[in-house]
Amino acid sequence: MKKTAKKIVDAARALFNKKGYSNVTVRMIAESLEMSAGNLNYHFKKREDILEAIYFEMVAVFDERVNTLGSQKTTLNSIKNDIHTSIERMVAYRFFWTDLYNILRSNEKINTHFAQAYENRKKGFLWLFDYLTEEGSIQAIPRKERELLSENMIGFGNTCLYNSFLYQEEIKQVDIDSLTEKMLFLLYPYLTTKGKKAYEALYL
Repeated sequence: MKKTAKKIVDAARALFNKKGYSNVTVRMIAESLEMSAGNLNYHFKKREDILEAIYFEMVAVFDERVNTLGSQKTTLNSIKNDIHTSIERMVAYRFFWTDLYNILRSNEKINTHFAQAYENRKKGFLWLFDYLTEEGSIQAIPRKERELLSENMIGFGNTCLYNSFLYQEEIKQVDIDSLTEKMLFLLYPYLTTKGKKAYEALYL
């Protein structure tokens, strides 16, 4: 991405986070950069093009993580760190997650990628459950229950910021830590004695 285009994307993301995507116009983005609307349109023809650039910038990290599953040793601590990093990134792009439904409904390109990413994330969680079962950290989980658990963890991740911002305007580090713990705790009922000891070493 060219330097000017990157500045536009960064400025737009800041405004979207502050005011909400639907409340920000191309003119407002241009004015925040002291740039003419014409100059901005040279790089992005419409607001939706900026939205797509921001979205694919955000999910590049998530996509890479799914694609590299199994390339490094996986532990409850590494899972905790991955969840924490993911939530931090979601906070940096929080407008998307707090207006998820409307954005997906209005942008076919993002909706198509998000649907495929959902399936990839689900496969990633199923791989993770198999790995932790073989490693001895979680119990064997029936297939349907494994699928439900993966959907629950994805659903929690997708909606945790929306639920948080209903009650406060800013997510702080302590909130990110709390959301990380809550998401990881979804695994707790399935942990073996070995897994519970590893979990308690993280939080107790």
